[in-house]
Amino acid sequence: MSEQENPTICDYEGSTYRTDFWEGKGREYEDRVERIAIRRLLPPSGGRIMEVGAGFGRLAPLYAGYRQVVLLDYSRSQLEFARQQYGDERFLYVAANVYQMPFAPRVFDRVIMVRVLHHMQDPLAALQSVRRTMQQGGTFVLEFANKRNLKAIIRWLLRRQTWNPFEQQPVEFAELNYDFHPRYVRETLLTAGFQPGRTLAVSYFRLGLLKRIVPPAILSTFDSLLQPTGNLFQFSPSVFLRSEAIGADDPVPPGAFWRCPLCGSYSLDEALDSLICRGCNRKWAKRQGIYDFKEPAGE
Repeated sequence: MSEQENPTICDYEGSTYRTDFWEGKGREYEDRVERIAIRRLLPPSGGRIMEVGAGFGRLAPLYAGYRQVVLLDYSRSQLEFARQQYGDERFLYVAANVYQMPFAPRVFDRVIMVRVLHHMQDPLAALQSVRRTMQQGGTFVLEFANKRNLKAIIRWLLRRQTWNPFEQQPVEFAELNYDFHPRYVRETLLTAGFQPGRTLAVSYFRLGLLKRIVPPAILSTFDSLLQPTGNLFQFSPSVFLRSEAIGADDPVPPGAFWRCPLCGSYSLDEALDSLICRGCNRKWAKRQGIYDFKEPAGE
């Protein structure tokens, strides 16, 4: 995929993603195995962590050992629900897109991104943006939808799908929904400034019939045993990969946290209901405890 000048953003604003996709929708197995993978890859404690594409905060309880947790999503409505669940102690809620995140370099020592890359029209630009916010040596946990999964391979061999799961180029199987070849993801991570490391193969048993007849606890136990095979091969529909931020960090003024996504200034003054950028005089609203960087509130 070539870099896009203005990548299209997948917007879940106002959607019923939580109730239509997760709650009571037969995905307890997926939720369990994803949590197992994250616990294996993410250090249990630390300073400041950001979840990119945090949505309604499904995974937020996993960050209990961190001093500050930043939940970033493009949807204000999803973040509003998360804030109702977790409050403001240790948590910061930010509405912004991954390509223009409003943070200074070296702000985060941990970043996690689950079920997000598959919506990225420009994966390299998204991962480079993540890297800019991180400290050298920081941990990045990434999940991606695997193009080379067993179901796709079988469908291709039976000529029930046109795209080849062994080709490295991503495939857009629905609008703004992409599957990625593991080699493509690793090469893109390296280009973006990450050293890929431990890999887990996740959700081997993501089959409707199987999930209906076998309890989630049993499926997740067997999945847990198979996850380490990801270091050798990746044929599962979901892959989790831990990487280390490498290369030099961008220079930044001491103590800087925010960065204006439009002019790049680190001088943002916090008012009662907004952040005001000294560099371009734009105002970024703070509504219902959520910092809103989707569009400026004024100048």
